[in-house]
Amino acid sequence: MKNRKRLFVAFVLTLIMVCMLGTTAMAAGTGDVAGAIEGTWNDASAQIKTVVNNVVFPAIDLILAVFFFAKLGMAYFDYRKHGQFEWSGPAILFACLVFTLTAPLYVWTILGM
Repeated sequence: MKNRKRLFVAFVLTLIMVCMLGTTAMAAGTGDVAGAIEGTWNDASAQIKTVVNNVVFPAIDLILAVFFFAKLGMAYFDYRKHGQFEWSGPAILFACLVFTLTAPLYVWTILGM
């Protein structure tokens, strides 16, 4: 009988704690999720553009420049060894480098920012 009483008291205390500490989660306002996301995007788009222009594009440019000059050097050593210069690797890397160097000028108009 004593165990039932303790179990009942523990149950009642647990129920009281759940009622006191539990909160109801409700959406505020009209629940316009699309409007909230659009507003957040409008606020953050300038910061995203700045970070991409000042960090992402220069990092990609640096990596491509290193790969371009390394490939150009390897192509030269292959030319010295075999007597034929392979242009495709350095040409592709150079085209990619030019593309990423000029990308900030036009990529934002394509994306509509």
